[in-house]
Amino acid sequence: MDVSVCPEDLQQSRGAFPPPLVIDVRPNEAFAAWHQMLPGAIRRDPDELPEWVGAIEIGRPIVVYGVQGREVSQVAATALRERGFVAQFLKEGIQGWLDRGFPLRPVEDPSLWVTRERPKVDRIACPWLIRRFIDPDARFLYVPADAVLAAAAATGATPYDIPGVELGHHGDECSFDAIRHRYRLEAPELDAPGLDRLATIVRGADTGRPDLVPEAAGLLAVSRGLSAVFDDDHRQLRHGLVVYDALYAACRAGSLS
Repeated sequence: MDVSVCPEDLQQSRGAFPPPLVIDVRPNEAFAAWHQMLPGAIRRDPDELPEWVGAIEIGRPIVVYGVQGREVSQVAATALRERGFVAQFLKEGIQGWLDRGFPLRPVEDPSLWVTRERPKVDRIACPWLIRRFIDPDARFLYVPADAVLAAAAATGATPYDIPGVELGHHGDECSFDAIRHRYRLEAPELDAPGLDRLATIVRGADTGRPDLVPEAAGLLAVSRGLSAVFDDDHRQLRHGLVVYDALYAACRAGSLS
């Protein structure tokens, strides 16, 4: 594998699934001066890589970029590869991306979401949906069920998958459905091929209706297994995201029964 990727190839890879995890590692001064970053990118301080690398999603190739593709991004990519990640740096950095007329997006603070602790189906599926289609750097809190609304009020986090909130169960639909309905206009990608099928699988597994599709029972079993294996909800989420990447890839390919 090449240690670098050109802007044209990175732009093309954004249509693949899962897309590479793009990380902005510009020095803080340079980052503050631009107020823009690549679409779908997350921001991390290159000087603090040892602190944040343990929370980076697994199972996805990584592309890091700096201002012009020089030392900072190359050092970060090397450090990630040394830790077992498949990582490249972007040739010519954000400047080369901009020179080719590729889009940028404004810098925004990561969104914050809160739900009940000890997730099974919806409380892993919903973060996956949010990270992949709404906010790639979204942060998630897991708290006791009776503390969700208080945590939301204290932190400004959006509550989901609890009774009585907008992003919860309504009729026969689960919280995964509610998030798709709520954010469809802001994120048209929520109508992407395969998501209807995945939504049905999640709904069947989460609402006790495995008869909806054959895969629902399997997802429920895997979800219970993840909860049994991991006693840390965020570690469970980190590994659970890979499950939904794989399931969605199968849905996109039309390879399910």
